[in-house]
Amino acid sequence: VNIDYVWHIFSKNGESIKSDFELLIKDRKSQSVSKTNTVFGTHPIFLEEGAKVEACILNTNDGPIYLAKDCEIMEGSMIRGPFALGESAQVKMGAKVYGSTTIGPACKVGGEVSNSVIFGFSNKAHDGFLGNSVIGEWCNLGADTNNSNLKNNYSTVKIWNYAKEEMIDSGLQFCGLMMGDHSKTGINTMLNTGTVVGVNSNIFGGSFPPTFVPSYSWGGSEQLQIHKLDQALATAERVYARRNLAFTEIEKDVLKYVFRTTVRYRHL
Repeated sequence: VNIDYVWHIFSKNGESIKSDFELLIKDRKSQSVSKTNTVFGTHPIFLEEGAKVEACILNTNDGPIYLAKDCEIMEGSMIRGPFALGESAQVKMGAKVYGSTTIGPACKVGGEVSNSVIFGFSNKAHDGFLGNSVIGEWCNLGADTNNSNLKNNYSTVKIWNYAKEEMIDSGLQFCGLMMGDHSKTGINTMLNTGTVVGVNSNIFGGSFPPTFVPSYSWGGSEQLQIHKLDQALATAERVYARRNLAFTEIEKDVLKYVFRTTVRYRHL
């Protein structure tokens, strides 16, 4: 699978899950699926050691379901394949997850999710809709954060392109949120179709922010200010510590580099 544009990460995710599934299960035996679950469909389910799923609905008609080591799908959740849940990740009670969705390691996800990829250590732990989206590492979506994935006039979605430094037509009718590492939203945040959020941005407020939010932005629809580098690094260090991980000098240098190289976007 070739990834030429950021939206290919979610739009090609289904075929990627199906091909990776065959590689991952080769010569391995799945743990048994608890009889408390309602299971139906034509594709298989694979549970690694320690994976837990009880009292859920698992539909594999459109693709397989892969549950990695020590992950958990809590009771009342409804899952449609193709779906992959990373190591030690959690799907919270009563979640509704449509394929083709991948949730990375150590994530916590609830509410409604459709055809999205959430990279490791990111949380969408509460109600709210996330569709046709890509969420980087160490992100947090506040309670009742919702993104639009379809324009009211049903036209194709335009999205910010860093290479061309302008909005380009994705050619997609359904396209949601693209969020860089360490970015966050406050409660009740609304995000428009094709919104691109950079690294280490903090979005909040009662209306839609711009569809391009540069890295290290702070605010929402009324005004975007600069998220100060020292404050952003201090927050990152705290969230790493919560997971018992070290925030290394290399990672600090990467984030400092992003801050320096994205200055011009904060002054567009």
